[in-house]
Amino acid sequence: MKAKSMDPVAFAKVLADPTRQQIMQTCCCEWKNVNEIVKTVKVSQPTVSHHLALLREAELVQVREEGKNTYYTLNQEKVAMCCGQLISTFAPESKAAEQLEVLK
Repeated sequence: MKAKSMDPVAFAKVLADPTRQQIMQTCCCEWKNVNEIVKTVKVSQPTVSHHLALLREAELVQVREEGKNTYYTLNQEKVAMCCGQLISTFAPESKAAEQLEVLK
């Protein structure tokens, strides 16, 4: 199933927040529950939950329910796709855009 695209500006807005950036780094390559994320980013649990909801809505995190816990990991495919869209939209004549065309 092909992932739906995201507006590049909406993606940039999601990335613009430092707390969301920290959460994305924390969840990169491993599954973490909210408590583990709170310990890493050092903000309150409600704040982490708010930011996770935004990341979830943007499909930038994958979610796994396990008993009473919810685990999150970075959706690397979606992040890569959105970054590619940023390049294609705002730097279409760049070398990076050329490389994206080769990959298609």
